[in-house]
Amino acid sequence: MTTTLTLEQAATASEQPLVLVVEDNEKNARMMIAMLSGAGFRTHVAIDGLEGQRCAQELRPAIIITDLQMPGMDGMTMTRALKDNPQTAGIPVIATSAHALSEHREAALAAGCCSFISKPFRLQTLLSEVAHAMAAQFAGV
Repeated sequence: MTTTLTLEQAATASEQPLVLVVEDNEKNARMMIAMLSGAGFRTHVAIDGLEGQRCAQELRPAIIITDLQMPGMDGMTMTRALKDNPQTAGIPVIATSAHALSEHREAALAAGCCSFISKPFRLQTLLSEVAHAMAAQFAGV
């Protein structure tokens, strides 16, 4: 059985869920924060995978949105580490990347990401993927 939540239902279900944005590009991070905040989410930003991993363990966000290519620890390495940790394994991770080839998408999904969004993306695309990931999480999928 598939459970579908609207974005508003997902946001209300946890009273402003926290979204961790892991993005080294300040402009992209600010854009995502504006989109997510406008939809009723709280946000926190980490500038690389290592900081993202630490924040995920400490803050336990409802969802993580990560760039795949960052200096230091990249998004795929961070996702693998989070999925290997029982404390963070259940947090859905959405990958973003300017690389739109199917091999990049497949690699992100193989690393443990639940979704992949090519940059640049539209507001509705981001919010739809967040709602879908949260609905799957609430449904126990």
